[in-house]
Amino acid sequence: MWRSFAALLLLVSPLWAQENSTAYEALRVVGSQLGRGALNHIVTITGRRGNPQPEKWKIVLEDPQSGGARELQIADGKIDSEDRPDDSTVGSAEGATINIGRLNLDSSGAFAVASRTAEASHTQFSTADYTLRTDERGEPVWIVTLLGRSSRPVGTIYIGATHGTVKRTEGMFAGATMEDVENDYDQGEGTGVISDVKRNIKRTFHRTQEEARGMFERVKRSFSDFINRE
Repeated sequence: MWRSFAALLLLVSPLWAQENSTAYEALRVVGSQLGRGALNHIVTITGRRGNPQPEKWKIVLEDPQSGGARELQIADGKIDSEDRPDDSTVGSAEGATINIGRLNLDSSGAFAVASRTAEASHTQFSTADYTLRTDERGEPVWIVTLLGRSSRPVGTIYIGATHGTVKRTEGMFAGATMEDVENDYDQGEGTGVISDVKRNIKRTFHRTQEEARGMFERVKRSFSDFINRE
């Protein structure tokens, strides 16, 4: 089923009930079964084919005892399996752990912001893949990849998990990324049809960023508050 802004309004309504667990709920399972200290060693959190939330979450933790990492699969409110991830699975910048105290956006909120961004760029999608990791500055960031009916990516949105800022998009806004927009701004807009298109893309992108910030204010959720309300 194609997502629409009407469906998004249902998502952020207090009456909306998630069928599957959110990332925060998966982290709570880790904290409950392995101890709260384990939450200080989270490297990445991933979920695939969310509709809107995935059936399973994979959580990679650094393992100080072995000097490596461990990968947990969370499903049905418990740790379903454990494995050793390969290097490509870890994915975070230099394997940096996530400061959970800086998390203000659950995966449900990330979906809401991503859906609003997709709506603004006229991108239709069916399901979503999620990755929470650190960026090059060590800040937590949600990477939400939107998938069409054929399960092929139609766009990716990078959302700061602390302030809800849309940092970058791929495959959206006529294929432009935030880097394209910033480069166009730095080099001057110029004249002609191509520059007019770029100006429109830039205006649309920045307007979408403002709308995303408004959406974030509606859906933000501190993980520290969440975990301490158990």
